[in-house]
Amino acid sequence: MFSHIMVGASDINESKIFYDAILGALGYEPGVIDEKGRCFYFTKVGIFSVSIPIDGEPVSHGNGSTIGFAAESGAMADAWHAAGLANGGTAIEEPPGPRESGVGKIYLAYLRDPAGNKICALHRMA
Repeated sequence: MFSHIMVGASDINESKIFYDAILGALGYEPGVIDEKGRCFYFTKVGIFSVSIPIDGEPVSHGNGSTIGFAAESGAMADAWHAAGLANGGTAIEEPPGPRESGVGKIYLAYLRDPAGNKICALHRMA
């Protein structure tokens, strides 16, 4: 459905350290910084990226927005969460764990990245 997702950050190097750690916990390669200073994480189905706002305004997170990353297991979501906390992320909402939802049982872990963006690791349970 999505070709790419880009979030804002005021410090690309700080964000790269954070996202290298949490996305590495999900099995992805480290990000690549382009000539414009943006950081990209490439997969077979899409791209996640981090950029300083191109309009020159201060970075801000979207109130009500969440970026969700797929995790293959609850243990992988826990590793994602731990990597985030160890690399500048902030724990938010309930601790990582299973939840009931309208689409079945899921395992969730939530963080705020160093720029304040709300992110989540989600594993769909059988």
